[in-house]
Amino acid sequence: MRLVIARCSVDYAGRLTAHLPSAPRLILVKADGSVSVHADDRAYKPLNWMSPPCTLKESEEDGVTVWTVVNKTGEKLIITMEEILHDSSHELGVDPGLIKDGVEAHLQELLADRMETLGEGWSLIRREYPTAIGPVDILGRDAEGNTVAIEIKRRGEIDGVEQLTRYLELLNRDPHLAPVRGVFAAQEIKPQARVLATDRGIDCVVLDYDALRGIEDDKLRLF
Repeated sequence: MRLVIARCSVDYAGRLTAHLPSAPRLILVKADGSVSVHADDRAYKPLNWMSPPCTLKESEEDGVTVWTVVNKTGEKLIITMEEILHDSSHELGVDPGLIKDGVEAHLQELLADRMETLGEGWSLIRREYPTAIGPVDILGRDAEGNTVAIEIKRRGEIDGVEQLTRYLELLNRDPHLAPVRGVFAAQEIKPQARVLATDRGIDCVVLDYDALRGIEDDKLRLF
């Protein structure tokens, strides 16, 4: 990535024309060829930009540096730099991408390690319990020794209830497990999903991610 801070004016010529008068600005040139012009506000949104693929040509006109950026349709972004205050390049490498905190796999791991938060005497049988249509997130036992299938989502919607229903139908065919009841657990459960789950005899649990990590009160709300 190349970062240039310069006092510059910017002209765009394409489907329309636009002009940015002279002012100090940040110009970013990324490895994909994109060029964007930023002011010291607007958060991430640039004042003007050219998306890849495009070409950048630098030239000198009367001692002034001029960048001409042209995309594949012939649109032009012309940056006239009156004074360059900073110019540096940095190799960032391949970005690993965004890793979200609290994804379903992590919620599953936390809940499996702390089954007692669902109720005193609850225990884990197995995570990712296999069935013919896919693995159940958690198979456990409640305080009375009954088998419980737990489906975990970040956001609980109707399709998650339907998925758990199919698992329960299969699990209840196994005489070693039956009767199996269901628990639908999520950080947020949509009202329609809650109504459907209740109609099918499935309990709903709202997961508090911080509580599971031991940051706050570790009580779950069972409705």
